Amino acid sequence: MDLKPVVLCGPSGVGKSTFIKKLLQDYKDVFDLSISHTSRKPRKGEIDGREYHFVSREEINKGILDGEFIEHAEFSNNIYGTSKKAIRDIQKTGKICILDIDVQGVKQLKNLGDKHFAPIYIFIMPPDMKTLEERLRARKTDSEEAIIKRLNTAEQEIKYAKEPGNFDAVIKNDDFDKAYSQFLDCLKETINEAGRLKLKV
Repeated sequence: MDLKPVVLCGPSGVGKSTFIKKLLQDYKDVFDLSISHTSRKPRKGEIDGREYHFVSREEINKGILDGEFIEHAEFSNNIYGTSKKAIRDIQKTGKICILDIDVQGVKQLKNLGDKHFAPIYIFIMPPDMKTLEERLRARKTDSEEAIIKRLNTAEQEIKYAKEPGNFDAVIKNDDFDKAYSQFLDCLKETINEAGRLKLKV
């Protein structure tokens, strides 16, 4: 039996990567992060197969047309996508696959209708829009135009997350330790299931 993947969603700058990093430290034998594909060029310090699978636009488009991706999105003229193989490779190891995808990807995944990939959906909410803007500006990785675009996208993502039934849990990241504890509570059942399966092997 394959363990359900965990989809972690939330606006850019909300702290998803911090949740994932700590989860992988605390439960390195239980979880593994799915590596997405992207058509963008690697940034300084990024390694192919670690941050992303860096491929050409033509290659990723062909994969999408061939049905190899469970979700894909375009942002800043670059395509990002999660391949079915990336999830299955992690499931084959007996670990729980974590997916870091945006709302656009969540909608595609829900429309997929593939029970094999029926994940647990968790949305990380910023304390408020002002705090989110401060976090985005503090990163100093985006232009003013990109920041405004990210904030506009965030407003739409938050609106979608507040609609009943779209996520299994919505966690506000106003205090990381408290939010992380709530995050683990959401994953308690699947962590226990992973432990039971390991005992059977």
